[in-house]
Amino acid sequence: MIWITIEHILRVLIAGLAGAIIGYERSSRQKEAGIRTHFIVAVGSSLMMIISKYGFTDMGSWSNVSLDPSRVASQIVSGVGFLGAGTIFMNKQKVKGLTTAAGIWATAGVGMGIGAGMYTLGIGVTLLIVVVQFAMHRHRKPLVATRVPHRLTVQIVNHKQAIPSILDALDQHQIHVFSLHSEIEKSMPDTKESVPSYLLLQASIQLNTTIKPKDLVPLLQSLPDVQMVKIDE
Repeated sequence: MIWITIEHILRVLIAGLAGAIIGYERSSRQKEAGIRTHFIVAVGSSLMMIISKYGFTDMGSWSNVSLDPSRVASQIVSGVGFLGAGTIFMNKQKVKGLTTAAGIWATAGVGMGIGAGMYTLGIGVTLLIVVVQFAMHRHRKPLVATRVPHRLTVQIVNHKQAIPSILDALDQHQIHVFSLHSEIEKSMPDTKESVPSYLLLQASIQLNTTIKPKDLVPLLQSLPDVQMVKIDE
């Protein structure tokens, strides 16, 4: 009995490791669901599959009870579908999060397979997902991330040409922008006479090996309309 329990725990651990590996790729690209989410989905799916397959064996001898382990498996797929839908959103006629949602769904399948004892299948699919995610991404980066994202804050005069000039400068120096947010700030309290005084631009960026944060600050400050530049890790 103890060896059976150890094997079940081993299945859950292997499933969690597989989920973490899949989640690492999403996390390295600053996506909504990362290592922890994929780890929990894989562990939970594996646990529920084990319970579905082995948790009711003591009822097998009951004449008036019929068991169907596939019922729990089908409910896992349905439940994970709702979780994946939460990572999909639309912005400016562009749909984002589809790959992350599909990854969560596939991670549940990996967890179910390993939970059912199909180690080779679960591990093989994990490797296949990771290879495809890295190899077919349009912005391919090394498997081992050596640079950490930085938070860039730029205060600029509220001018429609300011943001494009900043993005062009970042692109010329091969600085990858993960996310971008801007909001209008006011120098005076919100009254009828107050007018927008400047634009606050916030972005998550990743520097290349040829430029350092201290070099990027004067570079952006030299652009027209830029009043302040700040970079944090």
